[in-house]
Amino acid sequence: MIVDTHSHVQFHAFDKDADQVIEKNLAQHIWMINVGTNYQTSQKAVELAGKYAQGLYAAIGLHPMYAASEFIKLKTDPDEGEFLLPEQDFDKEKYLALASRSKKVVAVGEIGLDYYYKPKSKEKLTQFKEKQKKVFLEQLDLAKELNVPVILHCRMAHDDVIEILQTQEGITGVVHCFTGTLEQAKKYTALGFYLGFNGIIFKFNVDEVIKNIPLDNMLVETDCPYLTPPQEAGKRNEPMFIKHTIEKIAELRGVDFQEVAKKTTENAKKLFKI
Repeated sequence: MIVDTHSHVQFHAFDKDADQVIEKNLAQHIWMINVGTNYQTSQKAVELAGKYAQGLYAAIGLHPMYAASEFIKLKTDPDEGEFLLPEQDFDKEKYLALASRSKKVVAVGEIGLDYYYKPKSKEKLTQFKEKQKKVFLEQLDLAKELNVPVILHCRMAHDDVIEILQTQEGITGVVHCFTGTLEQAKKYTALGFYLGFNGIIFKFNVDEVIKNIPLDNMLVETDCPYLTPPQEAGKRNEPMFIKHTIEKIAELRGVDFQEVAKKTTENAKKLFKI
């Protein structure tokens, strides 16, 4: 059994065959957590999870790029769908109500900080970062209220995310798609966080992190339909392609595939209580 701890099968890229993809993966004992990026995709994740008795779960949250979208020009992502509706103020009550509708909501995410696309002026950049931090803190409070872990999205902002987490109590979770340094990785694990690895490990060199961080602190994911491993180049990424990430981790650590699959599954079950 394997748990894909970060997928987006509720996205537009899977509109025509989401159920077939889910059923195919469940038949291969691959469980999935579909992660929201705003209210619309969170709602779709919850609705999709509700169709299956076991093996499909949802995370709800507002992605940091949407949280401060008034400061930058966002392009519509055809794989995600037409979900770029204004959500410039995080409505905690709305997300609480969504969570109350389903026991399949196992996390708040994806949330965090993202400084990759940013305003050019110094004043706007400061406002942009402060808005993201404000919404991040509000969503950490949501996770505490729901008593669930968080799924963190962090790009070019690890030091700020770590600084915020060091002020928090009662928060745990996973840093999705980890591409930070070994030093940053150790700071996250010291706070009780897991690191999520996916097909990006074939593009960004995080070998030293994978070799040195305990397997007890690792999760595996796909971020599908994005970050297709090179072994499946040209294809839409799917949960079953998670095997390539597991193989790479096993190779780097000098262990077999089953050891990585077994331990990361145990970690996922423990963190998300599934």
